[in-house]
Amino acid sequence: MSFRYTRPDSFPPIVKNLIIINALVWIAQKAVVNLTYGIALWPIGHENFRPYQVATHMFAHSPDMIFHILFNMFGLYMFGRVLENVWGPKRFLFFYLACGVGAAVVHLIVQYYMGTSSFAVGASGAVMGIFAAFAFLFPNTELYIMFIPIPVKAKWAVLGMAAYSIFGGVGSFAGDNVAHFAHLGGALTGFILVLIWNKSNRKRFY
Repeated sequence: MSFRYTRPDSFPPIVKNLIIINALVWIAQKAVVNLTYGIALWPIGHENFRPYQVATHMFAHSPDMIFHILFNMFGLYMFGRVLENVWGPKRFLFFYLACGVGAAVVHLIVQYYMGTSSFAVGASGAVMGIFAAFAFLFPNTELYIMFIPIPVKAKWAVLGMAAYSIFGGVGSFAGDNVAHFAHLGGALTGFILVLIWNKSNRKRFY
């Protein structure tokens, strides 16, 4: 019997291509008038709503806020590459897309009952799913978060982000344009998927 060590890929292919696609779409949004309105996720019943937007919205970002895409792509790179190395490219791609769709579904349901009419863009829901999965598999990994001078374990960081999303979503503060329930939907989808997959494996990494 022989064993071969495989070095983890520091920039695995799915993460790399997702970042490239998001960057290209963002550039296209800057260049093409009204492209954002066509690929953003509009509420069900709105005249601009199209079913394909459940998928396209997760590759679009605010064309006027570069930090929107930068933060999402940074999170995708930092935590997504770990998951892709653990799961492989096919499972990771399925996971990422499923979290993005899960985020859209929760967002649409909440919008329908709340009667709001704003559109949503961004990979935040899918990235929140990645955060949730990372915290499940590596719960005690210490993370350094902006403005917090001490390291925070991944499990507490994700719980904190979830609490913030609940507070922000229920509070509906003026000027807050964050799709909080989409974040929760992505995190919940990610947690459910990794929980199901781990039932047969029961492996966590600490």
